[in-house]
Amino acid sequence: MFKKILIANRGEIALRVIRTCKEMGIKTVAVYSTADADSLHVRFADEAVCIGPAQSAQSYLQIPNIIAAAEITNADAIHPGYGFLSENAKFSKVCEEHDIKFIGATPEQIDGMGDKATAKATMIKAGVPCIPGSKGLLKDLDDAYKTAEKIKYPVILKATAGGGGKGMRIVWKKEEMEKNWDSAKQEAKAAFSNDGLYMEKFIEEPRHIEIQIAGDQHGNACHMSERDCSIQRRHQKLVEETPSPFMTAKLRKKMGEAAIKATKAVDYEGVGTVEFLVDKNRDFYFMEMNTRIQVEHTITEEVINFDLIKEQIKIAAGEKISGNNYEPIMHSIQCRINAEDPDNGFRPSPGKITEYHEPGGHGIRIDTHVYAGYTIPPHYDSMVAKLITVAQTREEAILKMRRALDEYIVEGVKTTIPFHIKLMKDENFNKGNFTTKFMDDFEY
Repeated sequence: MFKKILIANRGEIALRVIRTCKEMGIKTVAVYSTADADSLHVRFADEAVCIGPAQSAQSYLQIPNIIAAAEITNADAIHPGYGFLSENAKFSKVCEEHDIKFIGATPEQIDGMGDKATAKATMIKAGVPCIPGSKGLLKDLDDAYKTAEKIKYPVILKATAGGGGKGMRIVWKKEEMEKNWDSAKQEAKAAFSNDGLYMEKFIEEPRHIEIQIAGDQHGNACHMSERDCSIQRRHQKLVEETPSPFMTAKLRKKMGEAAIKATKAVDYEGVGTVEFLVDKNRDFYFMEMNTRIQVEHTITEEVINFDLIKEQIKIAAGEKISGNNYEPIMHSIQCRINAEDPDNGFRPSPGKITEYHEPGGHGIRIDTHVYAGYTIPPHYDSMVAKLITVAQTREEAILKMRRALDEYIVEGVKTTIPFHIKLMKDENFNKGNFTTKFMDDFEY
């Protein structure tokens, strides 16, 4: 087992990893930018190293600075958390070259799943259901027209190096293709320095359902049930829950088996997710594989009573997974509390938190790094906290969430708490009647 782990991240996920490391008897090293000097992950780690100024490009994305911090503190492993360098094949490779264990996927696995066209080809070969679309990247606009005619409109253009909704355009009819082709390529080039596009059939009324998976260095793989991430705005998740209200035992079995096929197809090492779109007929299609821990890993932990960060660390240290497939025995919901103003298009609202009071009670979990007097910097993701409830039924989990949101006080900045309060009272949400388009019609 590792003696010391450096956490190459910030905020609540860095603190989350530190807590598990402490429980495992492993020393921790926090890295931080000048803007994060007062963050709790810096305070609770055994050691802390400043790696640069506030801008993430000069600190949390600086591989040489992070490796140097690991070397001067004698860390024998690095946990990347999520975001930043967590799915960066170069970072995984550099760790390998410096004899520091990267707690995550290998460079080859990250490259293979990070390029969406390659990932899709791998999944088709493995027998995982995929959305009809182009065979690899589209050569040119003429190829796009021909492919769209073959798979039928509506279609969606996607950047092969994409993420966060960048470089994606829905094309409803032939006349819209050229302008969407041009804008998708331009956006992809600007965001990823790669304007490669591929095409898929656009799935109407879809659910976004992901399967939590784990694979070890010995060829074993298992799944840990699903999470429904359909409540999202501009492809950014707002609320997640497990089990999905749309799920059936038959569908869970089929999707779980497909996720394990996907995991074994790339000899996956670590924890991750296989993400699917599920249509109104409960037909499901591979979307992508995330080769890291997810923001919403918390709700899976709650319904199967399992520490996924601990599993990550054990797998990286060469231990075998249990090999069991898990099913939820409770119901859990997570609301992402962001420093954003829902009344003004969810505009970021950084600043100093003047008052802070967390809800408590049975079945309430809060993952956060903030406190009264903490200043939320404008340089990073706007997340303040993840509020999680767990109960015997979905109805009870929603009622518990309503009560917890009413108790949650964050003053000094605008937050998404009022939005979540309204959502938890929405009739369609309470009935489980929603798709990824839910927010298009939700009036706030």
